[in-house]
Amino acid sequence: QDVCAVLVQACQLVPLDQEHLVSKVCQLIHHLLNRYQVMVDEQNLNFLLSYCISALRQCSSWTHVEILQALAALVYNNGPKCQKYLPDLLGKAGLLLQFSDPAQPDVELRRAAVRSMANLCLSVPAQPYLDESYRSVCFQTFLSVLQSSKTSDVDDITFCMLLQSALKGVQSLLNGGKMKLMQTDQIGALLAVLKKCMFHGLPGLSIEVPTALYPAPLPQYDKRSPVKQEQSEPATSKQTGSRRKKCKGKQKKGEFGEEGRGDSGDTGDESMLRADMLKLHLGDVQPHAPDVCAGKDPLSSHPTGWKRISSSESEYSDTEGGIQSKVRSYQANVRQGALACFLSTIKSIEKRVLYGYWSAFVPDAPGIGSPQSVSLMTIALKDPSPKTRACALQVLSAFLEGSKQFLSVAEDANDHKRAFTPFSVTIASSIRELHRCLLLALVAESSSQTLTQIVKCLANLVSNAPYSRLKPGLLTRVWNQIKPYISHKDVNVRVSSLTLLGAIVSVQAPLPEVQLLLQQPSSSGLNSSGSATPGRFSSCEQWRKALPWAGENPLDNSAGCGPPEPCWLLRLCVSIIILPREDSCSDSDANFPSLSSVYEPCPLRLEALQVLALLVKGYFPMAQSYFLELGEVACRCMEEMDPSIQLHGAKLLEELGTGVLQQHKPDSPTAPEQRVPVSVVVTFWTMMLNGPLPGTLQNSPHPTLQTSACDALSSILPEAFSLLQGDQQILCVTLLLGLNHSENPLVKAAAARALGVYILFPCLRQDVMFVADTANAILNSLHDKSPNVRAKAAWSLGNLTDTLIINMETMGQSFQEELSDLLLLKLLRSATEASKDRDKVKSNAVRALGNVLHFLQPCHVANPRFREAMEESLQALIATVGSEATMKVRWNACYALGNVFKNPALPLGEAPWATQAFSALSSVVKSCKNFKVRIKSAMALSIPSRRECYGSTEQFCQIWSALVVALQRSEDTEDFLEFKYSSSLRTQICRALLHLLRLARSTDLPLIGGTLRDHGEAIKPFVLQYLRSSGEENEAGMHTDLGERERGLQRAIDHLSGIERELQGKARVRVSLYLEDVLTDHTNATELTEA
Repeated sequence: QDVCAVLVQACQLVPLDQEHLVSKVCQLIHHLLNRYQVMVDEQNLNFLLSYCISALRQCSSWTHVEILQALAALVYNNGPKCQKYLPDLLGKAGLLLQFSDPAQPDVELRRAAVRSMANLCLSVPAQPYLDESYRSVCFQTFLSVLQSSKTSDVDDITFCMLLQSALKGVQSLLNGGKMKLMQTDQIGALLAVLKKCMFHGLPGLSIEVPTALYPAPLPQYDKRSPVKQEQSEPATSKQTGSRRKKCKGKQKKGEFGEEGRGDSGDTGDESMLRADMLKLHLGDVQPHAPDVCAGKDPLSSHPTGWKRISSSESEYSDTEGGIQSKVRSYQANVRQGALACFLSTIKSIEKRVLYGYWSAFVPDAPGIGSPQSVSLMTIALKDPSPKTRACALQVLSAFLEGSKQFLSVAEDANDHKRAFTPFSVTIASSIRELHRCLLLALVAESSSQTLTQIVKCLANLVSNAPYSRLKPGLLTRVWNQIKPYISHKDVNVRVSSLTLLGAIVSVQAPLPEVQLLLQQPSSSGLNSSGSATPGRFSSCEQWRKALPWAGENPLDNSAGCGPPEPCWLLRLCVSIIILPREDSCSDSDANFPSLSSVYEPCPLRLEALQVLALLVKGYFPMAQSYFLELGEVACRCMEEMDPSIQLHGAKLLEELGTGVLQQHKPDSPTAPEQRVPVSVVVTFWTMMLNGPLPGTLQNSPHPTLQTSACDALSSILPEAFSLLQGDQQILCVTLLLGLNHSENPLVKAAAARALGVYILFPCLRQDVMFVADTANAILNSLHDKSPNVRAKAAWSLGNLTDTLIINMETMGQSFQEELSDLLLLKLLRSATEASKDRDKVKSNAVRALGNVLHFLQPCHVANPRFREAMEESLQALIATVGSEATMKVRWNACYALGNVFKNPALPLGEAPWATQAFSALSSVVKSCKNFKVRIKSAMALSIPSRRECYGSTEQFCQIWSALVVALQRSEDTEDFLEFKYSSSLRTQICRALLHLLRLARSTDLPLIGGTLRDHGEAIKPFVLQYLRSSGEENEAGMHTDLGERERGLQRAIDHLSGIERELQGKARVRVSLYLEDVLTDHTNATELTEA
């Protein structure tokens, strides 16, 4: 406040006609506000702004630069408080618009005005932002500045500062989502100037970018000016030459660095040399690896033209050299500003729009005889400033993030011999070039910070590229080249290298190429010194000796042979996690508190744990040979003090459990003899339950850890659970029931889900006491205030009611009698209530309703207490079928009604709700947009087993007519993706129609006959197709053979013939003869095919 008071008093003392003093006061405002970071209150701000605006209007032009500098300092972070001055500054004849006009001859004045404008555009959290009109004016001003060219009378540094101010202004407008770029011309113009500024002053490169870029699938032409290129750096070639002469003796080690940042283009001998060197480095030789561990600095990769040089080498004097160095520094700042602005631009454009400009910024393989187009990789490979290279890589990373769908079209697995290049091949070529350039950058880079960005960028690329559609080999190169960086002196580089390996083992797993890489012996791809992994990893058995299971691996079935050498990556990760670190390869980063501890730094261990979990998830058959050892690693991690290590130990445990579950599924492709034996799984879980898992589950200060431990406990194999000791089984159940009462919603949701898994275990589901306890726990969670808890509880309620049906079918009356009526009523009421909740809860609540209504016995149906609850639940189901809920909710509701129809105790034929249910299903089967909902409704309509269940003739015939219409509409859809379900839909409708015909009464035949008279020819091809398409799997997962379908048709014919004999007239002709005609056509077609 003292500073503000001094400034206000100074302004009050200095009249505007004393221009020298006005200039000094403005310098004082600028200096004090910048120096002391003063927050100016609104009253003083108003006075000082009025003073500056008046001074700009009244004082001579020579004072304007100082006044504008003061104005810029005043409006900085005060934009929302300046609203009433905006018309004076940014209005039609606004002062800042006048001074920033391209016609303004004084560049310093223009720069000061642009800077003030940029400061006005800064957003302040929770404060109103500039109006759209002002934003548009500012944006156009910044754009015109960035589009302008430097004239000969403007010095380089001033021009750079002008560009920087404009770039900061654009970035301020874009940041925080205040301005969304929507119009193509606006986006194209901005991207064009950003591309131009990205290369501003980059030595050896001068490009002419058009005023606007346009979305295009092919690389956009960059016009180069070779004359400018030669003239732009007169000293560079001379210095480079003298430097290269000096370096001849050391060329082997340093040549990649020199070439990587060289001042010449990517053409001619140099590009051939680099390509050859890349081939070299993609194999076993790694240039930096020996230096990394030894702590030596590899030769700098900066081109010599950018270094401070001694006077004997330079043709400049010291002063000239200093100015030249300063100019280069400012040019680098412009490039960094453009890249930072590009990063904000990427966040302000929809990804689908952004990828239209892919070819303008991402490299593509150069055509024969043509130079490669300039791209972000040009900066990453050639820019002398490590910070600028890192910025370019950050932008490329942001470009690649979320690009999976765009890149999924790429394909070069087949050799295309066509007159044109398909877009898929163009994108594939771009992906290959990205791999090549990033690997070039990797071996050429010496800055640890930039190295980290390169590796992160590679990880982003690997995560999004469709390797299954590309020729193999790309991942092998990345894999071999990243190995040395695991032992880099910088912790961040080591962590990001592990992230990249994690991306490789998780992308589209399992990939054959990655399987081969994982099977390689650990020495493969290393240099002669073996520095790809620290020395302590060299012994295959060392990490196993640190674990109690060493030498007694029950999964080793090779008689008389020692255990196979473990996978290199698995061994590396386990070593990083559990072995004490050695100081031979010291970590440079002192920011990690764990450096003083006995283990590797915490971020490195965490990353190794995550990679191990991804490896287990994607390549379980490879990891299962070390199943118990990996379990021990998880145990050790959960015993540590650091909660983050414990958390990822629990996640590893969950992946191990899930891997076993997947293997033992009935439809698993893994042969029984290749699965982890159940006895080993029992040993594994015994170790966990006797170890840290129970303690971790009760570690209430860390709910995320408890949640992960809960998820891990739910991944136990049911067959193994039944073989655990009784007290361990009780421990598991007790822990989960206890955690279901946790106050933390994450823990409670995980416990509710785990109980839903346990209720399906054969050894537990038949225990009525456990079923009752679990039901009460789930009902408690179903009323929780957290939507996530309710969603998980509803899923578990669905599983619990599935169990009721299984027990009813396998145990019969005994189980039904033991289960409390009161509990059953609570289940019915709670599920009905949940069916009105949000969709994630509703989808499983309706599933549960269908099961409970199927489970009810005649005694329940007759009980007045149940009657009201039943009516309400049935109305909820009927309403859901025809509602606007998500498709999953609706098809579950259709399925649930099908379940209801299976209960013989329900009065299906005469109840009013039955009419409503049939009507809802008949409507949906004809008109629902989603074919899976139609399929489920057709299935439900075919479930009642007796004609009486379908009610009156009128109702029966309405259902029949609805199914006939549905069959005719089975190919009508607005959504192309639904077509894949049309065959299943026709199968289900034909099955339902034949089912109705087999149950039809004589009173039903006139209307059935009339329908066939009108639509018989239209539906006949569909019925014939149904009879032909035998052996296919329907939506319910049941296979039906050809004979069964024919027999079903024959039974319908026999049934109808019997009824028609009793009738007079044409009814017989209309129905059974129609079916006989269909069967004859089918038989003839079959015989013709077989002949």
